[in-house]
Amino acid sequence: MSQAPGRPAVDETMDGSIYHERQRLELCAIHALNNVLQYKHFSQEAAEEICKRLAPDTRWNPHRSVFGTGNYDVNVIMAALQSLDYAAVWWDKRRSLEKLVLSEIQGFILNILSNISLGVLSLPIRRKHWIAVRLVNGLYYNLDSKLKGPAKIGDEAALREFLHNFISEGPCEILLVVRKDVEETGKWMSTS
Repeated sequence: MSQAPGRPAVDETMDGSIYHERQRLELCAIHALNNVLQYKHFSQEAAEEICKRLAPDTRWNPHRSVFGTGNYDVNVIMAALQSLDYAAVWWDKRRSLEKLVLSEIQGFILNILSNISLGVLSLPIRRKHWIAVRLVNGLYYNLDSKLKGPAKIGDEAALREFLHNFISEGPCEILLVVRKDVEETGKWMSTS
């Protein structure tokens, strides 16, 4: 896997050589981006600038929370990745996960339902939440910012099972994070 150029010193939670940002406010989209990149590149300020570019003449920006706490939508994630010559490819869940060419995919960003918690208290309310999944040192990891640290998924077969479980559990969207040239050529999916 190629690393993005200019990787700065890591200032977030690390597990060995795995970069993992923890949840703050409603910034899961930013955490998912940084976790899939494996270094801190995006900040809340950068996401706010993207929101302004996406909707410059609106009083209430439709790409984020009206309270200024985050809750960024898929358009912000896609624009952020494009700024680094990556692309987010929406995965059609009707396709077999066996068609994924994992060697061409930099990582995954999933939008899933997640429980809301207040401190140690978990509420019976679920909201959409962005998480990252990435190959690090030969194994795939769940880099969900709500976890205390990276959670090992395992090899390619374990990854496909992990993704299948999210798809079968209910509302889930999967974005493949690929280099721009991979998106353009479609090399992220097997044609056989």
